[in-house]
Amino acid sequence: MPEKKNTKATISSINPWSILIAPHLSEKGMGLVESENKLVFMVRHNATKKQIKWAVEKAFEVKVDKVNVLNDTKNRKKAFVKLKPKYNALDIATKLGMI
Repeated sequence: MPEKKNTKATISSINPWSILIAPHLSEKGMGLVESENKLVFMVRHNATKKQIKWAVEKAFEVKVDKVNVLNDTKNRKKAFVKLKPKYNALDIATKLGMI
């Protein structure tokens, strides 16, 4: 039986910033950075939670605890990414120029 070839790109060959569009700067998002160790990103509309988790871990060299997504009324997809307690979301927000 012939071996099947995988025509899809492997996740390791994808640039994390092709999944993460931009950090989302809002008053609520900044509150989440400080109080809950969460970052908020605008992401590709067809991105899955696993892809978002991989992209954040790859882009910032951190470990992600949980990812929640929200499709808003303007047809955008927001990802709320909670980092493991060992990592500080405030440091990443500072690197991104959010603070």
